[in-house]
Amino acid sequence: MRRSVFLFLVFIVSFSVSSQSIFGKWKTVDGETGEEKSIVEIYEEKGKIFGKVVDILNPKDRDALCNKCKGDEYNTPVMGLVLIKLMQKAGRYYKGGTIFDPERGKKYRCRLKVDKENPDILQVRGYISFLYASQYWVRVK
Repeated sequence: MRRSVFLFLVFIVSFSVSSQSIFGKWKTVDGETGEEKSIVEIYEEKGKIFGKVVDILNPKDRDALCNKCKGDEYNTPVMGLVLIKLMQKAGRYYKGGTIFDPERGKKYRCRLKVDKENPDILQVRGYISFLYASQYWVRVK
């Protein structure tokens, strides 16, 4: 009986910890219009956190090219573009990296945080100097 209770508690704790993970797929939601735009997959590579566009929700935009990107990413498909780069965990936040907005062609310092009340909401905050804007992305299950 004790072993069953222990295993149940381990399962519950591991489920609640994993449900607050930043990793996985997130539906992006435009902070100004509320429009659902794309699916971004957040993953870890060599100890850093990245986020890549894996789906574009509007069929008309699926073949869009990033004509506002710079360097090697100029005129590459937005589908597959790595928007979030070089983030690292710092307490309950992920920061130290950048996020790129392909519609505006702007790169911002970034901070990510899973909502502690609802682990299916990701706060995505972009910074320029001391000014910032936030979006709230929804976990794709």
